[in-house]
Amino acid sequence: MKVLVTTWDKFKVRYAKILKKLAIFCLAFWIGIGLFRISTELLFEEIPIFGFHDIVDLNNPKEQPPNRPEFSSDYTKADFEIFLTQLVRKNYWFLTSQDLYDYFLSDTPKSLSPEQRKRKKVAIAIDDGYQSANDNILPILEKLDRTYDTPIKIVWFVNPAFMGIPGTYLDHASCEDFRIGLEKGYYDIQSHTSNHEDLTQLDAEGLTKELLGSQQLLRECTKGLDPKGQVANHISYPFGKVNKFVLKEVKKYYRSGYLYNGKTFRLDWFRNRYFIPRMTVSRSHTVKQLLKMASGGWL
Repeated sequence: MKVLVTTWDKFKVRYAKILKKLAIFCLAFWIGIGLFRISTELLFEEIPIFGFHDIVDLNNPKEQPPNRPEFSSDYTKADFEIFLTQLVRKNYWFLTSQDLYDYFLSDTPKSLSPEQRKRKKVAIAIDDGYQSANDNILPILEKLDRTYDTPIKIVWFVNPAFMGIPGTYLDHASCEDFRIGLEKGYYDIQSHTSNHEDLTQLDAEGLTKELLGSQQLLRECTKGLDPKGQVANHISYPFGKVNKFVLKEVKKYYRSGYLYNGKTFRLDWFRNRYFIPRMTVSRSHTVKQLLKMASGGWL
């Protein structure tokens, strides 16, 4: 019996030592993760790319239930305007998809001026091209331009096969709507594929239809308004889905590709022009939270 007690005591002591070492290891691991995150944020600049879907006007009965269903991805016109206004006041550089590519993703990037280096950077993207988003966003951009003499650009990832077509729940903006925004200098028109299909479920023929077809439709829509050839050079993957086969086809037509994964784009050594992260925005985000995200803060 004495032998058993002694053995048990030794086991408890050894077990306690193992637990102590494990606790120290876990603590060191999480401290290391925290220090790594802090160090990377100090070493590498971050560019927040915000992904919105529909912008709704709470003062418009047509954009409220029961006339229109609510979605978690909706964001209010009032908060969207406050958010953009604060960014303009803080002198943020609103990047277009081509700006991001030319200065930060190209194999031969353009040089940044001292002023461009100092300015905080942000990109605002709208997916799907809904009518209410267009109707609510364009007046905001015009107002900001008049008030602050600061024209800013919004990136639109559009499904051109749906342009001007009433949806089951939401109508889509027309080609003419996008032409107006582009001509005024506020819209950057890019591809979200033709029909918003899950690209990972398509064969080569289907991918060509979605990728090349979208590019052709958008360029035809904006014909005569795009002298620099910047329309439909970049793509946002529907549902954020992409695989090796899809990527191979995407590279035939587009210079970069955007995800929708809730992450911040960081200018580190591992960035990939075809896996550009975007932060997902929902109706639950406050303006204060978005501004914190824009400044590089943690939620």
